[in-house]
Formats: sequence, C-alpha cells, structure tokens
Amino acid sequence: MDRESWSDEEEDRQNLIDQNERHGTKSPKRSTFHMDDGNEFKDRIGNAHRLSLPRFTVNKRYLFAIFLPIFIIVVYFTTDIRSLFQTVSNVTFDSSDSRMRESELRALYLLRQQQLGLFKLWNHSFINEANPDFSSNPNSTVVSSVNSTSNFSNSSPVLHDRFSALSSSALLEDLKAAVLSQMSLNKQIQQVLLSTHQSGNYSDFGDNVVDPSISGYSSHDRCRKVDQKLSERKTIDWKPKSNKYLFAICVSGQMSNHLICLEKHMFFAALLNRILVIPSSKVDYQFNHVLDIDHINKCLGRKVVVTFEEFAEAKKKHLHMDKFVCYFSLPQLCFMDGEHVKKLKSLGISMNKLEPAWVEDVKKPTKRTMQDVMTKFSANDDVIAIGDVFFADVEQDLVTQPGGPLAHKCKTLIEPSRLIMLTAQRFIQTFLGERFIALHFRRHGLLKFCNAEKPSCFFPIPQAADCIVRVAERANAPVIYLFTDAAESETSLLQSLVVLNGKAVPLVKRPARNSAEKWDALLYRHGLEEDSQVETMLDKTICAMSAVFIGSSGSTFTEDILRLRKDWGLASLCDEYICQGELPNFIADNE
Repeated sequence: MDRESWSDEEEDRQNLIDQNERHGTKSPKRSTFHMDDGNEFKDRIGNAHRLSLPRFTVNKRYLFAIFLPIFIIVVYFTTDIRSLFQTVSNVTFDSSDSRMRESELRALYLLRQQQLGLFKLWNHSFINEANPDFSSNPNSTVVSSVNSTSNFSNSSPVLHDRFSALSSSALLEDLKAAVLSQMSLNKQIQQVLLSTHQSGNYSDFGDNVVDPSISGYSSHDRCRKVDQKLSERKTIDWKPKSNKYLFAICVSGQMSNHLICLEKHMFFAALLNRILVIPSSKVDYQFNHVLDIDHINKCLGRKVVVTFEEFAEAKKKHLHMDKFVCYFSLPQLCFMDGEHVKKLKSLGISMNKLEPAWVEDVKKPTKRTMQDVMTKFSANDDVIAIGDVFFADVEQDLVTQPGGPLAHKCKTLIEPSRLIMLTAQRFIQTFLGERFIALHFRRHGLLKFCNAEKPSCFFPIPQAADCIVRVAERANAPVIYLFTDAAESETSLLQSLVVLNGKAVPLVKRPARNSAEKWDALLYRHGLEEDSQVETMLDKTICAMSAVFIGSSGSTFTEDILRLRKDWGLASLCDEYICQGELPNFIADNE
C-alpha cells in the first residue's frame, strides 16, 4: 500500500513537473532552510539535464549556417550548373539570342553588299585595263560621234575636249566615293554586330571607328561644282559704231541651234564693231518671248543689240542690205534656201547679190581666226549680212569659255527671260527641291541618226537605265526631272528600271496646265502659257538649274543646257551624256 501510494505520488509529481516545463511556470518557491530528500535531489538533477537540451539545439543551427555556404561552394565547382538550369536559361536568354541572330543576319547582308561593291570596283578596273582608249579618254566615243553629226559637228568641240579633260578627275572621284562607301558599309556592319553588346568595352570599340565622311569628303563633294577658272578668261570688247549693223540670219535646226547661231553672230558683230539686229519673228522665232534682249545691253553697258522693229525705225523704213557676203558657200550660198530669201523680201528688205567670202562647206568647216573674219567681212557699208554661222569654227577656245568671248559684267549674255527664270524656280520649289538630277532623254529620230555614225549613240532602255542609276547613286539625289520626246512605252519602261537601293527614283515631267497649281501663274498672266517655244525654254531652264545634268549626245538642246550651266557656275563633276564612254550593247543593222 505504501509503495503503491508513493509510486502514485511520484507519478503525479513527475506529471506536474512536465506540465510546468511545457507552460514555462516556475516551481513553488521553497524556504531557504528546506532540505530535499534524496529522490527530490535526483529529480532536480534530471530536470536540470533536460532544461539544458534546448541550448544544444541552438548550437546545431549555428553549425548549419556555417557549413551550408561551404556546401554550396563545393557543389558549384563540382557540378555543371548550366545543365541544371538549362531550361531556365533558355527562357531567360531566348529574346537575347533572337536579337543576336537578327543582327548577325543583317551583318551578313551588309557584308554581301560590300562584296558586290568591291566586285564592281574590280570589274571597272578590269575594263579600263582591257580598253586603254576608254581609260585615257572615256568620252572619246561620244566626242567622235558628236563631232560628226550634222547638227552639232562643229558647234562646240572645245566643250567636248573639256569633258574629256574632266574625265580623269571624275574617275578619281568615283574611286574615292566607292572606297568611302565601302568604309561606311564596314562601319555599319561593326555597329550591327555590336548592337547586342552594349555593356562593357564593346561600345568603346565601336566609337573608335572614325566615320570617313567627317574627314571633309561627302556625297556632295563627289558632284561638286566645276572650277571655271574665271580669272583665266580671255575676252574682247564690243564697242559698235552707232550706224553700223550686222543683220543676223539663222536657218538651221530648231531653237537651240538658232540660239547658238545668235551667240556666234554676237562674236562676229564685236569683231566688226557693229550692232547686231535680232531677226524678225516673221522669219525666225519670237526671241523676245524667250530671251531678255535688254539684259544683253545692260551687261555690256551700251546698245549692242536691237530688235528688227528698232532697226526698221532707225532706218526710216529704208531696209536695204548693202553687202551680203556669205560665210558658207556650200552646199548653198549663206546656207539659205530660196524660201528664206522670199521671207526677207516680204519684210521690205532689199539686198544685193549674194557672194561667197571663201570656199567653205558646212560639213567640213575650216578653223578660222579672228583676223580671218576681220579681213574678209570688214566694210564701210552700213548694213551687212553673212548668212547662217551655226557651223562656223572660229576661235572655239575663246567662244566656248565660261561667259563667252565678250567682256561684260554678267554671268552670261544669252539667257532665258526673267519670267521663264522665275517660273522655273517656282517649279523646282514645288516639285523637285534643291538636289535633283535633270535628264534630257532625246529619242525621236535618234535611232537612225545615231546608227549611221560609228559608234552609235542610241542606247537600249535597260542600258540607259543602268547608266542613269549610277549617276543617281553618285549624286545622292532623290528625284530626276525628265525632259524627253520619247513615247510613253519607253518612259514607262525607263521608270520601272530606275531603281536604287530597292526604291524607285521618281522621273518627274512638267505637268500640263492646272489652275489649281500656281507655279506657272506668271506665264498665264502674260499670255505665254501655250507658247511652245516658251515651254521648251522653260524645260531647258529647269534642266540648267539642276544639281547634276545628264544629256543626250549629239543634241544641241543638251549643248545649250551645258553652256548655261557653265556660264551660271552650276556645272558639276557628275554632269555627263547618257552612258558616256560606253557602247550600246546591241546595235541594229542599217537599211
């Protein structure tokens, strides 16, 4: 009984101790003088042992915190982390890889373009080596064909010689431009490849590449203006006697031929100290609609040219040619037919018998000097005529220099009227802008004419388009002004083939009259909007004001544009004839 009761009491005490430990309650406070029995002392020792266990658990946590980083480091250096996190990596870097692949593909495309450019340089060098005549004078074929034409054979051979002299510098400019293009393309490739590496030192590598364009050479320099060396210009004075006249007669060709004829007549009048009489519109073009005649007198500072009406008034209706000495004798005197003589007489003009100054054929003109002209045509007669002088070859170096052979204070003497000049400027401001190419693409009658010459100057449309695209690439021009007599079928094909860097270069023609457009209002107000000669001169003026001009070999319209550009100081290193220095890749047989 006592053992059982003690055992129960001991069990209750143990339960009480366990509950106090769980609830964190302290044992009842005992007296200082209270003495524990043996069992109680043992229990305290056991309890104290159990209370010390949590402190051992805290120490294990510290050990875990110390050994965990060591374990991670060991695992990092002994395990392929990339394979463990491959799935996560693929998700994280998928967009970056896509960007890199895109950049690499773009870089490959640019490298291909650079390769094609270098091949073009190689092929061009090979052609020059295989054809030394073209290398030394790429314009030789054009010169030979033009100098043998019936409309332009002798009007400006010196101008063609100057084109030949510029050919070597033009080739050098093309080479420099091609190298610059490849350098710029190479930098593009570098920038594309580095675009996915914007951190670290990669960007510094890209910045260290110097853009060649900042070294003072750009696309504008390739087609810069030609230095006309005006300080070396040689001139003669035109100081006519007030009662001495030279009656101008121009019958060959169209308007451009007549303007060249007038320019030569002015030179002859200056040599002979005479006032030049502009032909009447009843026998020639209405020059006062297309030319500024007063401009000529203002530039010289004296009366050097008069209209036919002013001449008739000064002579008091007594219109007589005192002397008619013909510069050309073949194929007919003064290169005039009977019809033109009748027209002159219908104006009330009487004349003496026509006589030749020498034997001179329009097909094979002789080079003459100023002294030759003064010796043969000087006279005391009041009014003289020498016939058409379009084909005359007199002091060509002097006649074709910038500004012409006469001393004056303007850029040029024969230029479009003020109304036409302003209308051309307004058209350019409306449709073209500052940097545009002008293309005179003559086709009518040129196929048979050119094929009769050796070599031919008539090019197939695809070949012509390739040549035009090359000029457009050099000039970096966004638009081309087209003046042509070609059929719509030809111009449509040409437009479809004039493509640069995947984009079509627009070929802009002067549109028909539209009341909604105001660029041509000046012509309309002065009643000149339907004058065909005014429209032709307007097209010529627009072409002459271009940044770069491409002309048709053998055309006097082209030659007069080149004269204006030269005189106005607008001639460019990129100016040329269509496919200058090339042969047509296909030529039809003659009849």
